[in-house]
Amino acid sequence: MGNDRRPEDMVRITTPELAQAFIDEQIALVKEQVGDKKVLLALSGGVDSSVVAALLIKAIGKQLVCVHVNHGLLRKGEPEQVIEVFKNQMDANLIYVDATDRFLDKLAGVTEPETKRMIIGGEFIEVFAEEARKLEGIEFLAQGTIWPDILESEHGIKAHHNAGGLPEDMNFELVEPVKILFKDEVRIVGKQLGLPDNMVYRQPFPGPGLGVRCPGAITRDRLEAVRESDAILREEFAKNGLEGKVWQYFTVVPDFKSTGIKDGKRAFEWCVIIRAVNTTDAMSATVEEIPFALMNHLVERITHEVKGVNRVLYDFTPKPTGTIEYE
Repeated sequence: MGNDRRPEDMVRITTPELAQAFIDEQIALVKEQVGDKKVLLALSGGVDSSVVAALLIKAIGKQLVCVHVNHGLLRKGEPEQVIEVFKNQMDANLIYVDATDRFLDKLAGVTEPETKRMIIGGEFIEVFAEEARKLEGIEFLAQGTIWPDILESEHGIKAHHNAGGLPEDMNFELVEPVKILFKDEVRIVGKQLGLPDNMVYRQPFPGPGLGVRCPGAITRDRLEAVRESDAILREEFAKNGLEGKVWQYFTVVPDFKSTGIKDGKRAFEWCVIIRAVNTTDAMSATVEEIPFALMNHLVERITHEVKGVNRVLYDFTPKPTGTIEYE
């Protein structure tokens, strides 16, 4: 389809006008490639897949079938936002699959990080393939591949996280309308397509979701503690002007408990670790300096509002030696 490589002389998309020109060009290319056939897209709610969905809805409308798989490891409010934006506002042809129980049952008792990732990735493909088989007339698979993905896979830095993985009987032709764009350009295109800011400027979020922020064997109650504490952290960072200033911030609830006091009684509960880092390329990262008053407020809210938590810790470790995520 059209250009497979980013042209050497391509002007960086920095304005709404440049974004609109790119959108118009891609709409024409998609219509030419797809014709009257159907296109399938795994819509995670992340910026890349959301921008692809919005662009394809403009190009081919109901010929696009979006499948949103909720694996139970998403952040608070994310599945609801995908439904609100795409189904209610953009009138997308959206299939919502709540596979929470299926994923969490498979993950029960699994402690090894890579095994957890493989189960989550493998199960995601299974669920997506099952949904795809129920549909007729699908000849294309849309993906949110971006230019850095292609460069990294070419240089052997990582396996291309989008391409491949589906069963062999699903031989779809790929539709990748943002594959020549850098991440900052994808965001400008997303804004021009009318996506909400909190989707367009969403923090980087790992494919296995909160599964990598619940170290050790994932349990539903500890997963809920991660989800609730993360929501409080995001809310307070937004209120205090840190939302666009800090590159990535989240909470982790490790699998150990410590003694504390709640309501005058001994409480043997988990701790929440807060992580907030800045980086330009994710290869190295520095730790954000959180104002002490805000830190006290976060501790107060998390220990009083999140069930099963009696301590809050702040991770001061840069990368290296620590990675950004815990698993």
